[in-house]
Amino acid sequence: MHKKLFNTLVFIVLGTYSLSAQDLYMPRNIRNAYDKETRSMDGRPGKQYWQNHGKYAINVTVTPQTKTVSGTEKIDYTNNSKDTLKVLAIRFVNNIHKPEAPRSGYVSPDFLSTGLIITSFEVNGQRYQLDTKGWGTVEDVKLKTPLAPGQTASLNIDWNYPLSKQSGREGQIDSTTYFAAYAYPRVSVYDDYNGWDRLPHSDRGEFYNDFNDYILSVKAPKNYVVWATGDLLNPDEVLQPAFAEKLKKSYQSDEVTHMATAEEMRKGLVTKQNNWNTWKFEAKNISDVTFSLSNHYIWDAGSVIVDEKTGRRASVQSAYNETAKDFTFMVDFGKKALHWFSRNWPGIPYPFSKMTSFQGFADMEYPMMVNDSSTPDPGFSQFVLNHEVAHTYFPFYMGINETRYAFMDEGWATTLEYLIGIDQIGKEAADRAYQDFRVKRWIFDPSGEEDQPVISQSTQVSGLGYGNNSYVKPSLAYLGLKDMLGEETFKKALHVYMERWNSKHPIPWDFFYSINDATKQDLNWYWNNWFFSNNYIDLAIEKVTIKGNSYNISIKNIGGFAIPFDVKVTYADGKESVLHQTPAIWKNNQKMTAVQINATGKIQSILIDGGIFMDARPADNKWK
Repeated sequence: MHKKLFNTLVFIVLGTYSLSAQDLYMPRNIRNAYDKETRSMDGRPGKQYWQNHGKYAINVTVTPQTKTVSGTEKIDYTNNSKDTLKVLAIRFVNNIHKPEAPRSGYVSPDFLSTGLIITSFEVNGQRYQLDTKGWGTVEDVKLKTPLAPGQTASLNIDWNYPLSKQSGREGQIDSTTYFAAYAYPRVSVYDDYNGWDRLPHSDRGEFYNDFNDYILSVKAPKNYVVWATGDLLNPDEVLQPAFAEKLKKSYQSDEVTHMATAEEMRKGLVTKQNNWNTWKFEAKNISDVTFSLSNHYIWDAGSVIVDEKTGRRASVQSAYNETAKDFTFMVDFGKKALHWFSRNWPGIPYPFSKMTSFQGFADMEYPMMVNDSSTPDPGFSQFVLNHEVAHTYFPFYMGINETRYAFMDEGWATTLEYLIGIDQIGKEAADRAYQDFRVKRWIFDPSGEEDQPVISQSTQVSGLGYGNNSYVKPSLAYLGLKDMLGEETFKKALHVYMERWNSKHPIPWDFFYSINDATKQDLNWYWNNWFFSNNYIDLAIEKVTIKGNSYNISIKNIGGFAIPFDVKVTYADGKESVLHQTPAIWKNNQKMTAVQINATGKIQSILIDGGIFMDARPADNKWK
């Protein structure tokens, strides 16, 4: 090869590598969305951005004798895309109970059921003959008349399904108490980067929904109280006058009101004594609705100001068995969580009108509701509640695709759980809880090959790999970013991202580019380090060079993650000093760095301490 040509090619190759070394990997379908300008490289929704919308009117009947949920619903589904839709993908998550459904682990016979039965299905008045016996969690219905851009299709569906005896995220809590989540067939998401969301659901994965408007009516026998997402529209029609009045007063009260005691429930004093009562709820611009009911659960209520500028309050309620001692505190815990999250982190007023804590078995979040298990330790119950309430913002304020990218919501809920913990129990105890309950499960995980890049789709990792990628690693990344940017800049950038993508469908690149744009910094080196690598945490003091009072500490980053750490110095006379390093120290070289100390005396020992960024092999973090 000609020498000049060879040198030119070397320059082109090396030059291209140098310029693109910090670009973020982007799959072809994601890149196509940016090329089509539905998303923008500055982190904003693109000028061609769209998302579809549904208006749901759902009428449900719960029959305790047969443990079935039956319903009719009308869906007005609007196609805001530029595509003509030839099919509608219909999703029913509860088909996960069918024996044929894929699951991540073993289940008992009590978990299994026959699944969804659709008895009538119409689109724009045209009847469809559907055999749903072979349906999974998502199935296509071919439209007789395709749905053109800008058009709305009206669906009318009659359906029923059995409540599983084994309750997890939903099902039978006891023989007369039920938590009904994912309780209706819905139109799956059609988006700009994947088209129809046809990923089958598993018992480990979480959810991806459009923002819709809902009217939910739940018909239940007398003496059953119904709790649900949304505002109760007809308290005077379903509650005895004294209880309806107590509920209304609780909406404006700081006090915790015992809406209904166990004795009052047993005596049938709470609900109207019709054979059946229909409870009507409304929620708009929300990603899902769920409901629960019981004929013996205790009911507490109160409220808290969540927006100081407007004085807007949110109702806080709880429903629980009289044996659950921790749940007597749940309204108070809920009020504290809404108050703190609204004013501190993320520092955006709680966006909904209500939050209900329901005693079940799942430790699982839903819009305006959580299904939490009871524990003997109220402190741990508050910890769990904080985490689930934090999900209000991620994914219910932000329409995150949890199924593919669970780290976009679980990582934030873990971060917020830690930050509120500092306020509630102090930093030392919050650090210890974060390390014990979160970090140790990852950093001391012996099955290292499960440690895949965080950007890996959540459906493609399992076991501890799923938990590590969804919870602790992204949380540490967010906390490291907060440390590097400083609280004020970090919060401003977070708010920019949240304001841009509230009620929309952000993907990881939208987050990365929004933070870059908001901070006016190219943080791609940091995103690559934390989200696109299979790094871990392992620092080591390689050597210490001493020249007079100057100590030069060479630190090797064996694990690779760009973490903050403290250099803790102990002098011969017992005095100590701490020099903090933010993740910025790794920007130019993520494998090796050096810290120089101008000592005030003879140094006895030096310790590299990451705090909650726990080291996999701490033995080589100390020099004497």
